[in-house]
Amino acid sequence: MADKANAHPGAAGRAAAADHPASIRNVVLVGHSGAGKTTLVESLALASGALTRPGRVQDGTSLSDYDEIEHRQQRSVQLSLVPVAWNGIRVNLLDTPGYADFVGELRAGLRAADAALFVVSAADGVDGATRLVWQECAAVGMPRAIVVTHLDAARAGFEEMTEVCRRELGGTDPDAVLPLYLPALGERRSDGTAPVTGLVGLLSQRLFDYSGGQRTERALDDGQLPPMREARNRLIEGIIAQSEDETLMDRYLGGEECDVKTLIEDLEKAVARGVFHPVLAAAPAGDGSRQGLGTVELLELITGGFPTPEEHGIPPVTTPDGAPRPALTCDPAGPLVAEVVKTSSDPYVGRLSLVRVFSGTLRPDETVHVSGHGMADRGHEDHDVDERVGALSAPFGKQQRVLEAAIAGDLACVAKLGRAETGDTLSAKEAPLLMAPWTMPDPLLPVAIEAHSKADEDKLSQGLARLVAEDPTMRLEQNPDTHQLVLWCMGEAHREVALERLRSRFGVQVDTVPHKVPLRETFAQPATGRGRHVKQSGGHGQFAICEITVEPLPGGSGIEFVDKVVGGAVPRQFIPSVEKGVRAQAARGVTSGYPLVDVRVTLFDGKAHSVDSSDAAFQTAGALALRECAAQARTLLLEPVADVEVTVPDDYVGAVMSDLSSRRGRVLGTEQADAGSTVVRACVPEIEMSRYAVDLRSMSHGTGRFSRAYARHEPMPQQQAARVLEAEGGTAAGR
Repeated sequence: MADKANAHPGAAGRAAAADHPASIRNVVLVGHSGAGKTTLVESLALASGALTRPGRVQDGTSLSDYDEIEHRQQRSVQLSLVPVAWNGIRVNLLDTPGYADFVGELRAGLRAADAALFVVSAADGVDGATRLVWQECAAVGMPRAIVVTHLDAARAGFEEMTEVCRRELGGTDPDAVLPLYLPALGERRSDGTAPVTGLVGLLSQRLFDYSGGQRTERALDDGQLPPMREARNRLIEGIIAQSEDETLMDRYLGGEECDVKTLIEDLEKAVARGVFHPVLAAAPAGDGSRQGLGTVELLELITGGFPTPEEHGIPPVTTPDGAPRPALTCDPAGPLVAEVVKTSSDPYVGRLSLVRVFSGTLRPDETVHVSGHGMADRGHEDHDVDERVGALSAPFGKQQRVLEAAIAGDLACVAKLGRAETGDTLSAKEAPLLMAPWTMPDPLLPVAIEAHSKADEDKLSQGLARLVAEDPTMRLEQNPDTHQLVLWCMGEAHREVALERLRSRFGVQVDTVPHKVPLRETFAQPATGRGRHVKQSGGHGQFAICEITVEPLPGGSGIEFVDKVVGGAVPRQFIPSVEKGVRAQAARGVTSGYPLVDVRVTLFDGKAHSVDSSDAAFQTAGALALRECAAQARTLLLEPVADVEVTVPDDYVGAVMSDLSSRRGRVLGTEQADAGSTVVRACVPEIEMSRYAVDLRSMSHGTGRFSRAYARHEPMPQQQAARVLEAEGGTAAGR
């Protein structure tokens, strides 16, 4: 790490192909939108020599804004990989979007990485979404470190933010979250603030000065030592508490001076095991500078303290038919297992698949087996195909640097995998394997779309298929009841990006239309009706008369048809015709145009003609009889009701329950979830839930999550039904 005595920047430059897993570090950057993740990635690339000047690669384009949608929206909307090299180590930096709508990109980054770097803005602090991701990483033991940015912001302070991180992220062991450095301040400005010009190493007790644009190192003055003594002692005690050497604590308490080299070794081991989480500070390089504040220290932490792919382990694998397989290791000579963590479309190259190689070695121009299972509910049908791998490359802005191979532990872009989708497994053709896809949140914001023109309609199916293949958090539905094409998204920003990608990448213009929920109607009381279909126009006429009764049934009963004709009033061969006509009319609806359900229709009388009666005539008569019953009886509009579970921090339970009640929901109860959070269960009409994904996020400041499942159809209140039908131009229910 950079706090080693006499530490100095190692060999720096662009990341070449790794030759062994031990020379690879895969790091995902996590943090809320605006925390400075992308700026930090650029600073690390500049400090390592991968960039020649701030924010620009050799072709003059920006390292981060290579996606035109990101450029327009001024925020990251997708996972991006930036490989750099430091001290002979290839560091794959995975920059993730901070906005909650793009949590799928974050989950993909977590799957591909072996350690996480949490970026926290000193101006904004730790938000609820960051806490949730921290807890998720803690649950699987992923090593984590914290970087505090925006130190020059008003009211910002590194020490104060460190305490916030200890309180918010430290959990039951806040002494596992401690700074490795303290900021060194320059001369005070006119507004009373002082710029951070360097870092003081707590273990080495040396000053790393960045004020001249290049990092320099010198010993501390005698007057600078006392203020840092308390923080240094706390750090040493925190390292010793996590040390695998059980005698170290006894020696320390006995007054023995701990060797700095031993402390650093124990610190690196504790970080790699995920039990100690150092806090560092960082700031971008200024004009003419190559090294931003804290970038060298951070690169040293990544290469010295974060685990190698060999240490992190591999998710379990099976055969495509589900048979278990022995656990794999991160061995370049082992069986090939790689996973597609991101899929994108390049206008010149075509489809590009970002893959993490977990075992074996992936080479260009070889044939691999592509397995995708377990995501059929999101529109990704199970598939097993063989495909030829195209060129391998390492992305850097708009550039693609060719790779000869990608070994176990590394990440690479693969060209021309036409069938591979995000979450798919690549394995050897002769020994197919399957890695279960990572957990993805359900998209809960429905967006109904229609092709803008006939030309767009011809391209819509293919464009949507490619869009969904890229993003497993998106689900495509062709609703059989409303006949709408519905794109389920994570939120409004996700929706905007999806529609923009359809237009700009796939050349498909769509219009959004109001989303419909599948309503039903039923009879509120019994009724009797007569269907008479008699026509004579020369030759064979049409003659059919039937009399029916309709009575309501309990919810979920569907349509029940009963034959009680006596004496052959309706010939036996025409009774199925009457039933067919009744069911066809019920599917079309009788008053509002919504399907009729939960009734018993009884045929008890009728008349036929020996020549003019026919199947078609009795179908028409049956439909007319059902419509006459509806004209005489009161009908009800039925709406779908969902079982909803909302998980929120305890502070927001009251607001969530009040909001659910305002949506005509019935709160069924609450129960404690994890420490500090509560699950609220309720039944809520689905017509009130269309924007709940957006509203809950706003209400809970990004910390709430919910799930819903169809429960049943229930009668809609008469006033609400009248408003719905009036809006759709239908007939008022309940007449």
